[in-house]
Amino acid sequence: MTNKLTIPTSLMNIINIVKEKFPKDEKLLAMFEQCFINTYETTLKSQEDGTTFVITGDIPAMWLRDSAAQVRPYLIAAEEDPVIADMIKGVITRQFQYINQDPYANAFNESANGQGYQTDDTDMSPIVWERKYEIDSLCYPIQLAYLFWKATGRTDHLDQSFKDALGKILHVWKVEQNHENESPYSFERDDWRYYDTLTRAGKGSETGKTGMTWSGFRPSDDSCLYGYLVPANMFAVVALKYAAEISRDVLADTVIQTQCEQLAAEINEGIERFGVFEHPIFGNIYAYEVDGLGKYNLMDDANVPSLLSMPYLGYCDYDQETYKNTRNFILSRENPYYYEGKKARGIGSPHTPGQYVWHIALSIQGMSATSEKEKQRILETLKTTDGGTGFMHEGFHADNPERFTREWFSWSNSMFSEYVLSLCGVAVKGTPLYNRLNLK
Repeated sequence: MTNKLTIPTSLMNIINIVKEKFPKDEKLLAMFEQCFINTYETTLKSQEDGTTFVITGDIPAMWLRDSAAQVRPYLIAAEEDPVIADMIKGVITRQFQYINQDPYANAFNESANGQGYQTDDTDMSPIVWERKYEIDSLCYPIQLAYLFWKATGRTDHLDQSFKDALGKILHVWKVEQNHENESPYSFERDDWRYYDTLTRAGKGSETGKTGMTWSGFRPSDDSCLYGYLVPANMFAVVALKYAAEISRDVLADTVIQTQCEQLAAEINEGIERFGVFEHPIFGNIYAYEVDGLGKYNLMDDANVPSLLSMPYLGYCDYDQETYKNTRNFILSRENPYYYEGKKARGIGSPHTPGQYVWHIALSIQGMSATSEKEKQRILETLKTTDGGTGFMHEGFHADNPERFTREWFSWSNSMFSEYVLSLCGVAVKGTPLYNRLNLK
């Protein structure tokens, strides 16, 4: 399933930028080169139809979320390298082909081979590896399509398949604003962990209408405690604004543009009305999940979209008051998934054992930090918690980084690469990070 490829000059040029910035840091240079080229060398597979299949690393399926995040740093090279650009275009095209087949699925097979979780009680098909419905699985392909347009100026990926898929996404998100009464989706898995299935015969916990759109699962692939996953809704607002701009400037379709703008406004109003909690210590903060009936889940999870990642994704500014309050909360012991140990401190996940900090969350913390001191501390933590492998992992024990989950986790390697590049003043065009670095 993996390819060993000659590394293009465009990628080597990016590696050289890091060498120029950190000429004496041999450990960082070796880690960056290894992590940066990992996705290119090991996870990409060209298809006969010109699309690109992307495995997550140690799982032979293509997640819509992971595949977008894995190739995102290569958009920097795509600005000048048409071969890299074609590869990313192939990823985007394949993502929207998958969405057109099933907008509720999160991971897909290379072909309709029936692999994956075919025994789940949901509307499975042979092309689907897993059908856990996650809002972010639909946000990431829109984000990648938008950023590819901004990086390359190309619009050939914004074709009829993209437009059809966008229509399906809008339909699903509007239906799931009233999950209780309108949704056709349910999901149950037998004989697995409790967070691999949904309660109430696959419907999930009860929700009231808020304007937000419902999600069955988090970006960790764990089930939501409450159905309105606030950071995923925030990402949906960003993605809808991207889609509205594409509809206006590329598709010349004011009907879809208006639909995107209206839905973004409805979801955003729901976030600000139902997703904010007045904390006795930190003031107004965003909840991680709510049910629209008065229940709040106050936490953050390492997987992106997270509350920590909101300025990185573009929902709010880095200095927005509610975000700053939320950041203070989730980087404290008040967050049940914030861990401190002898070697690291940071955000983990209920997806992994207690005291396991995630490299993805550390990279996001670095890219959302406003002080150089915090950025450098995060960089040192990343360098010293690779477990002697030179790679980033999923979670690692805060006392002993040699204890980690997922030796081969391409998403985490790409997030680390993006963070290091940001310290060099380099970012993907069109992103909030690019704008923050004042790149022209």
